[in-house]
Amino acid sequence: MIVLGVESSCDETGLALYDTDGGLLSHALYSQVAMHEQYGGVVPELASRDHIRRAIPLLEQVLDAAGLQRTQIGAIAYTQGPGLAGALLVGASVACALGLALDIPVLGIHHLEGHLLSPLLASNPPEFPFVALLVSGGHTQLMRVDGVGRYTLLGETLDDAAGEAFDKSAKLLGLGYPGGPAISRMAEFGDPLAYKLPRPMLHTKDFNFSFSGLKTAVLTVVKNHPGAVCDQDRANIARGFVDAIVEVLVAKSVNALRHTGLKRLVIAGGVGANTQLRAALNAAAARKHFKVYYPELEFCTDNGAMIAFAGGLRLKHDPTQASRNYAFTVRPRWPLAELTAA
Repeated sequence: MIVLGVESSCDETGLALYDTDGGLLSHALYSQVAMHEQYGGVVPELASRDHIRRAIPLLEQVLDAAGLQRTQIGAIAYTQGPGLAGALLVGASVACALGLALDIPVLGIHHLEGHLLSPLLASNPPEFPFVALLVSGGHTQLMRVDGVGRYTLLGETLDDAAGEAFDKSAKLLGLGYPGGPAISRMAEFGDPLAYKLPRPMLHTKDFNFSFSGLKTAVLTVVKNHPGAVCDQDRANIARGFVDAIVEVLVAKSVNALRHTGLKRLVIAGGVGANTQLRAALNAAAARKHFKVYYPELEFCTDNGAMIAFAGGLRLKHDPTQASRNYAFTVRPRWPLAELTAA
């Protein structure tokens, strides 16, 4: 079966075609970063309107790339939540309208499930079960993953997610939006000994995170800095911030592996593209004798391929999960624990 995936949960419009027998056929993504950059963050109304403009041209793009016609699509998977309500509504309405027009079933997909399963699209995919570190702009969670829809939450952030801390700290340093890549690049030129920032919850016995205090520590350093913050000082602060957040993420992940007895760690979400985090995890894997898996860089951020793939896996297990009920709803807040196994 050929599944069309539609992703529109935030500021990226992604569409993809996935064949449950032949794998990923094509995918296309439009990022709204340039539009939101002047505002220092995502403007929900602008994001929703832009999804409307991009969805159908991207559909034609993925069909052309795969050499297919609309009539060859067997089902449509779309991001039902969580995310921005208006943005989700655009993707859901496009998916259900196409489903109605083509008389094919549609299936709402949990955005985080798409991220969790995205490393399985890689050339060397992990096998179940594994521990997953889901680390993105809105979420930082550790989970045990035993199969599609079989997720056990081990720990999560109690306040700011790692991606939020990256963006907010970058803004404090005057690095603009999006903050994650900017602060990571700046940190490469920093002195690791210049600023020793706190490692929140590093030594707690659980698997929870807290990054709000780390962001506040960056604010305090900037406010207390004598005079203007020069480029080298900015790089030093960035290095201190990145080192702190990476140390916590790696330590908690290693502890989760020890707790579960598993030897496979999967990284999912946009922060999974961070070079310092990948280097630290690879080093820990070599020391502790576990394997770490990442999605392809193009699938770290939000994308349609992960939604098409998650939909394809669910439909392969149970085709009745999709329906021809086109009266759609979206779920801006949707706990992953509410998902059922495929």
